Amino acid sequence: MAKPVETNKDIKAYMGEETHFKGTLSFTGTVRMDGQLEGEVQTQDTLIVGEKGVVKADITAGTVICKGKIYGTIKASQRVEIHAKSEMVGNIDTPSIFIEVGAVFDGNCKMGVSEKKVVPLVKDESAEKTGTDHKN
Repeated sequence: MAKPVETNKDIKAYMGEETHFKGTLSFTGTVRMDGQLEGEVQTQDTLIVGEKGVVKADITAGTVICKGKIYGTIKASQRVEIHAKSEMVGNIDTPSIFIEVGAVFDGNCKMGVSEKKVVPLVKDESAEKTGTDHKN
């Protein structure tokens, strides 16, 4: 299990409640956002959206932890966490997701499974009737 990133010593930068940022945010390490951000986030590390944070952005990150509000898309290479009393509206692409009871998630989630690996759960009855095989 991944180590939680919650201690102040783990956080490299903090954007407080009165912070308003518009543009592209790129960083290394862990950043906590309790203000407002609009635009784009690019990192291989961790973005924490705090309880008062509102992020309207396309996010590419290693890990995204949502305790506030995120509107946009998330592409996370490691994990996405949506905690109770938080809100995520948009699409998520990640290998691992955690949604706590009381969280709101309105969107689609893709967990790294390609179309070629999807196995149909229902037989194709038309193939059985005609004696043909529709597999590629």
